[in-house]
Amino acid sequence: MKSIKMLTSLLLIGLLVFGLVLNTGCKKQAELVTLTFAKSGDVVKLDPADVTDGESVTVMDNIFEGLIRYKKGSSELEPCLAERWEEGEDGMSFTFYLKKGVKFHDGTDFNADAVVFSFERQRDPNHPFNKYGKWEYWSWCFNEIEKTEKIDDYTVKITFNEKFAPFLTTMAMFTVFIVSPTNHQKWGEEAYAHPVGTGPFKFVEWVKDDHITLEKFDGYWGEKPKIDKLIFKVIPDASVRLLELQKGTVDGMEFPNPDDLEKIKADTNLTLLTQPGLNIGYLAINLGEDTPGYDPHFKDVRVRQAVYYAINKNDIVEHLYKGTAVVAKNPIPPTLWSYNDDIVDYEYNPEKAKELLKEAGYPDGFETNLWAMPVARPYMFDPQKIAEAIQADLANVGIKAKLVSYDWGTYLDKTEAGEHAMCLLGWTMDYPDPDNILYVLLDQDAATVGSAGNVAFYRNSKVHELNMLARTTFDIEKRTEYYKEIQRIIHEDIPWVPLAHSEQMIVFKKNVKGFALYPSGDYHFDTTYFEK
Repeated sequence: MKSIKMLTSLLLIGLLVFGLVLNTGCKKQAELVTLTFAKSGDVVKLDPADVTDGESVTVMDNIFEGLIRYKKGSSELEPCLAERWEEGEDGMSFTFYLKKGVKFHDGTDFNADAVVFSFERQRDPNHPFNKYGKWEYWSWCFNEIEKTEKIDDYTVKITFNEKFAPFLTTMAMFTVFIVSPTNHQKWGEEAYAHPVGTGPFKFVEWVKDDHITLEKFDGYWGEKPKIDKLIFKVIPDASVRLLELQKGTVDGMEFPNPDDLEKIKADTNLTLLTQPGLNIGYLAINLGEDTPGYDPHFKDVRVRQAVYYAINKNDIVEHLYKGTAVVAKNPIPPTLWSYNDDIVDYEYNPEKAKELLKEAGYPDGFETNLWAMPVARPYMFDPQKIAEAIQADLANVGIKAKLVSYDWGTYLDKTEAGEHAMCLLGWTMDYPDPDNILYVLLDQDAATVGSAGNVAFYRNSKVHELNMLARTTFDIEKRTEYYKEIQRIIHEDIPWVPLAHSEQMIVFKKNVKGFALYPSGDYHFDTTYFEK
């Protein structure tokens, strides 16, 4: 009897302990903090060196890091994986001294070998991993790098074949984020789907066109994130993103529909973050006779002028951007140094457009195509509606433009290959230097069919000459002079119709704090938290 009582007591104690353990486990589970952010589109790849689109970069900002970064919410540079750097006396090299004790998410060490691997796989066509990427941005921005070499385990020297004025600002951008060599050796061509960096969050899963999940990296060298799990949820429609935010199924969203702004401002449970963006939304006219989508109608500058005069940009900004943008007349935004404000924009004048078409030999107009992006971007919140507005404006002067669209990755591939006659695109600047637009998007060097940043395939030798002068001088006054002249030439040649420079806009639940908008459009969630 005594033994039965003892056994019963032991069982009761065991159950009590088990209950306490179980309860503690549940409590710990409940304490895990998850933030879900609604994106307008899916990523293309998760390799920072092999993408050019913002949808991919905003995720990878949280997985990877570079040697240099921007200070929180600014375009001012500060050390990251490099503790410091020194410029060579001749201006033809930089030496970077790396941070010690940093680990990749796979447990391997960050060191000089990782930096050399990350750079050389892009630069060297004979590198065994060069075949796994297009490395477009390297060809647009880093061709001046002659070699990257290891001095010792924590020292790297980068040598140039010519001086490159924007170099330090370019080092803060995603293209030169540092990847794990071990991870790439493990996955080879498929490494883009299994990213490993040194950032505050590590990759967990990617469900195509649905979501990407990241988790806090406990081994992070810097201040640990305040959230445990970060989920990027793909919701293409802006109004649906807002509905999900109001329902509480997501905690934040990008690119609200301008039509919803008053509703957002009136909702006491939401916070709207805004700031002027370093961006441009534009209509590119394909001038590449060597491209599959080339339309010979546009060879005549009078036709391009007619397109410009036909488009009511003020109406687009007023009714589709709802006042969240300013009308653009130059490729670079007015807040950027070297902006040429002396340029007088082409006014909206359909009758002038008709006259020019008649002079060019097309009194009855012609048929062509206009490609529209499938996703909202910071420079164009509703590209489909903007495309429809432009289509109507062009039809009004006799130009019948068929609307074309594809999924985001395909759209980028096809426009880079020049399969369009006209296309809508835009750009948020990756580094605050005119080079990032005037060279990357409008120089002949970036007009290679199949990997073009310059999707107008605009090739002007004078523009190229001026870009090269601006890239290789450190005199800011001379650079300003060169860039102002480039803007004047582009205004006359009309490879683009610049549409708008928009505000950045992000919406969160009221209790989400700590997120900062960056001029470059970066999304960093390591300082984001929920207010209790």
